[in-house]
Amino acid sequence: MELVFATHNPNKIREIRQVLPPHITLLTLEDIGCREEIQETADSLEGNALLKASFVLKNYGYPCFADDTGLEVDALDGAPGVFSARYAGTPKNEAKNTEKLLREMQDKTNRKAQFTTVIALCDGKESYLFRGEVEGEITESPKGEKGFGYDPVFRPKGFEKTFAELTLQEKNRISHRARAVTQLLRHLEKREYKN
Repeated sequence: MELVFATHNPNKIREIRQVLPPHITLLTLEDIGCREEIQETADSLEGNALLKASFVLKNYGYPCFADDTGLEVDALDGAPGVFSARYAGTPKNEAKNTEKLLREMQDKTNRKAQFTTVIALCDGKESYLFRGEVEGEITESPKGEKGFGYDPVFRPKGFEKTFAELTLQEKNRISHRARAVTQLLRHLEKREYKN
């Protein structure tokens, strides 16, 4: 089975490739000749994921899944949320996003946060949504060299290390994205058994 993952983010592609079973061939946007940045103009994670997956299906004819991920911080009333990738403005800049987040959190005692990933699958017949979440807290300073985005400042609940200090294998056992992908895979397996 071939599936397109609608992202240009090499870190996300690496994470997803590691959890997909061998019978699913993951195609990237580069593989299908889509070099444009698909606009994320919706006001929700679900909306943005659907926008990207449906864009590929409509314009390139491939079954496609896409994700949108948000970091929701309690003390910031759920911000940056759907604006996580552009929290410090455009163009997207992970380091500036993290710097802004730590500035906003300077005087906060409640550091609880959660990562949420929503995956949309458009298979040509229907659209499906899968959601994965992981709770944790925002650290006072970045720690770790692995991962990407807000990983250096997010410590998952029950762990002493940030996402950026965990190996990819460790992160993929507990992460929001891995949890959403697990649901996607269960759906695909059920569909295969029916065919």
